[in-house]
Amino acid sequence: MAEQFLTLMADLDEDTQREMEKWYACLTEAGFIGTQTPNLSYHISLATFPLSEERKAIEIMEKAAKEFAPFSVHLSHVGIFAPGKVLFAAPERDEKLDALHEATDISQNLNRPWTPHATILIDETENIVKAIPVLLQSFHPILATVTRLHLCAFWPKREIGAIELAGKR
Repeated sequence: MAEQFLTLMADLDEDTQREMEKWYACLTEAGFIGTQTPNLSYHISLATFPLSEERKAIEIMEKAAKEFAPFSVHLSHVGIFAPGKVLFAAPERDEKLDALHEATDISQNLNRPWTPHATILIDETENIVKAIPVLLQSFHPILATVTRLHLCAFWPKREIGAIELAGKR
């Protein structure tokens, strides 16, 4: 399958990676594997770009990484996207997260509002429905830290770049 789009992501800190891996391990122990992209850090997707805008996406990532400092987000609840194929942990919306999104998402697509989330499992609806109670056995709210920006092309996954947040905002 040829690459289709670029995604700019806010990667979460190592402690959060380990905690979310535990959540996913509970799912795999119960037989849920999913079809999410393997070996991709847990993250909050900020923006998508057409493949033709790779240079622009890199510039936006670099500018935002210089502007924003690492900041905390509270992963407080789980959710699913219609039609029920994505199970995720969701952060509380706050001023810093919204500001980072606004600084990186130039599309401002009002037809598809942004829902910040960290995907845990992508699967068929019937599997997601069965996975929810399994996830809830291990899920608990956590304070995560957004530490870097990360740009990839999909599918297959192609790493383009990652930059630690180093600003003051």
